[in-house]
Formats: sequence, structure tokens, C-alpha cells
Amino acid sequence: MRSPAMTDVARHAGVSHQTVSRVLNGHPNVREHTRLRVQAAIAELGYRPNRAARALVTGRSQVIGVVAQNTTLYGPASLLAALEQAAAEAGFAVSIGSVSNLDHRSISAVVERHLAHRVAGVVVIAPVESAGEALERLPQDVPLVTVDGDPRRPIPLVTVDQVSGARAATQHLLDAGHSTVWHVSGPPGWFDSAGRIRGWQEALVSAGVELPPLIQADWSSAAGYRCGQMLARMPEVTAVFTANDHLALGVLRALHEHGRRVPDDISVVGFDDVPEAAYFIPPLTTVRPDFAAVARASLDMLLAQIETDIAGPLRQTIAPTLVARRSVGAPHRR
Repeated sequence: MRSPAMTDVARHAGVSHQTVSRVLNGHPNVREHTRLRVQAAIAELGYRPNRAARALVTGRSQVIGVVAQNTTLYGPASLLAALEQAAAEAGFAVSIGSVSNLDHRSISAVVERHLAHRVAGVVVIAPVESAGEALERLPQDVPLVTVDGDPRRPIPLVTVDQVSGARAATQHLLDAGHSTVWHVSGPPGWFDSAGRIRGWQEALVSAGVELPPLIQADWSSAAGYRCGQMLARMPEVTAVFTANDHLALGVLRALHEHGRRVPDDISVVGFDDVPEAAYFIPPLTTVRPDFAAVARASLDMLLAQIETDIAGPLRQTIAPTLVARRSVGAPHRR
């Protein structure tokens, strides 16, 4: 038995096949009662659009091209999964192009590959400075949105509000009674890292307290462990904000080995709310980015470009949430 065709839907709804096409493409010049009748016929017949045929007519497929760095880091990996889910809900498939480095040559090659397959638009997860020049040199007629990219460039961008999240983490520690907060940062060249440093600094300056020296690391638990060994030997340290939860895990391990109790001796706050954070010892207070909201906003911004050829708003930030657990307490008075 053959699958129902567009002509079957048109016959069942009592309209032309051009009207069915307009409904499927979300054309505004269709009366509401006609649209509902066509949608009911689609549901009753179980009709599924022929995406290949539609691509030949429109010149674009129902596929979104995504460019992402080949990494297992929790933030970028979570964004990628959320983008796939948001695209599926919007009726699009996702084609992922992974690159080892987010530089001009790598990004351009993946975008060209996506365009050769007539993707409807491109999303680039671009959290590092090296991606900026490459994005500005892409073809101007390509619907494009960046995620966690460079806020200084005139390219449509959706991003987690790293600054407000870091401010909230630092202020939470200050509100617990700590005289200052030390920060173990992410690596240089990452916008997430820079935003979290800025938020930490702003919170301390606003509170009128001393800024300790920045402790620069990468995103790994091993780096957190090395930094934690140093912090554990400093009796003046009572509060630490780490740039992600994996750094926090390494810090917790080092503090434990040196007999520094959390939160009795030192309070610790992370960022990302990885699934394991609630099961650290003690459960970790952290900042939770809303990756699903970032993905939905990215798709909305991209689809607006696809449908209107107008970029629309250039920037949208999504606020994260502080998740309080048991790794923060009042400073121990000796």
C-alpha cells in the first residue's frame, strides 16, 4: 500500500495541492479554517512531507547544519544535544560537523560541506576567540547563528549569561559571611572563562572587598586538583568559586587530602551543574545554565532568518540559576 501523497490530502480536505503546500510551509495567506481543515486531513491520512522534493522546490532542506568542536566537555556537549532536540521539535533534522579546532580553515570547510547539502541554515557553537574571524568571513547570505560566541562581533548570537552566573556564585559566598572569594578560572581564549572571571570580579568590587590573585587553570578535574593542593595550604582561603564543576571536583579531592573540611573550613561553588554534582561529597553548590532555553532561542533566531532573510536581534542572553547545596557554609571562626 502506497503512502498518502499531497494530492490525497488536497482531495480529502477539498482544496488544491497548492493550498496544502502553503499550509506545510507556514504561508500566512491561508485562511484559518482552511489551515485547520488541511491539518486535520494530514493527521487523518498520516501524510508525511517529502523532504527531498521540498528541497528541490525551495532550494533548501529540512536540515540544520551544526558546527561544533570535537569535545566531551559538558557545556558544549549539552548544547549540542539540546540543539538536536529543539530542531526535532521544529521539524528539522541536524547534520553535525565536528572540528578539532575552531579556526577559519576548519569552520569554513565544514560550512561549505553543509551548504553543498543545501542545509536550511547553520548554527556554530563557537565558545573560543579563534572562531571569530572565521565566522565573519563566511558567505553573507547563509542564515547563521552562533552559540556562546564573541559578543563583540556583529553576528547573531545566543549565549548563557556567564557574567550574571558568576556574580551570583560569588555573591552567594559573600552572603554566607566570607571576607573574599578566590577564583579558579577556565583557560584563556574561552568566552565562558572570560565571562565568569568578569562576574567574579564585579561581585567583589561591588561588595568593596579585596580581589585575591586569579588562579588560572583549564576545564579539567586534574587542573582543579593541582589548584586545590595550593589553596589547601593557604589558611586565609575560606571560599572558592571554580569556573566549572569538574574543577570543583578536583579542588574537593585536594582539600580532603589536606584535611580541609568542606564547608566547615572552605566553601566551594562550581558552574554547569553536571549530573554528578548533587552526588559529590558534599553535594556541590553550583550554577545551572539552561541549555534547552539556549537551544530553543538559537533555533528561533535561525528560523526567523530562514523565513524572512532578515537577521533580527543580534544578541540574546539566557540567565542561569544558582543551585544551593551543602558545599557552602559560614566561615569557621578560629
